[in-house]
Amino acid sequence: MVKTSLTLVGVGPGDPSLLTLSAVEAIKDSTLVAYPVARQGGDSIAFSIASSWISEDKKSLPLFFPMVSESGPRKRAWKEASDKLVALVKGGEEVAFLCAGDVSLFATASYVLLYIKANHPECPIRLIPGVTSISAAAAAFGWPLCLQEDQLLVLPTPNDPEKFEYLIDKAASSNQVLAFLKLGDRWTWIRPLLEKKELLNQSLFAQRIGFSDEQIMLASSLPATIRPYFSLLLIRQNWPKVLPDNSGQ
Repeated sequence: MVKTSLTLVGVGPGDPSLLTLSAVEAIKDSTLVAYPVARQGGDSIAFSIASSWISEDKKSLPLFFPMVSESGPRKRAWKEASDKLVALVKGGEEVAFLCAGDVSLFATASYVLLYIKANHPECPIRLIPGVTSISAAAAAFGWPLCLQEDQLLVLPTPNDPEKFEYLIDKAASSNQVLAFLKLGDRWTWIRPLLEKKELLNQSLFAQRIGFSDEQIMLASSLPATIRPYFSLLLIRQNWPKVLPDNSGQ
């Protein structure tokens, strides 16, 4: 008898061609595809990204993960979704749970993983990493993320302008490249701050990477208007001293 399992599948930032071979194989080999939705009856970004490899006859299951700040609803959602996934595996299903981006970076799948490990350690579970929006944005623009002794700091965009400015100032003296996620309406005050610090041409803005309406540009090209939730900002203030020159030697 083949032992069934749960596979947490990172499907990348939006472009279906960025799914890894392992992700595609896990989806095709599954008997049931589960995916997160932010509201009951809503659409799933992860499902839409992977839809080319989900056959019409394959069983599917939306799982509700509310996007709220209160801990109670989130903890209940993690428990209910995880218990359902474990029950499906115990019932003989080969389950693929889809996750936009990477399964380990600010991912819903990470909470499922932690809950199942703590409460259902007998459930076989594996993870398939996915391309992140950070690396996809840098690649699309031809912008190296890290070189030599650089550091990469990835974090949600802070709500506090003073904290944001502190992080920028600290990064300037420590060779840190900053990756701010979930930019949204904060761009209305971040852009003027970057302009004051003369960092607009050292900052890369990206939104909805991999989708048909993606935007990738230097921050100097973007007005200070509210941006979508799925937007990010990369800031590089320093370059290593040793770089290729333009002499061809």
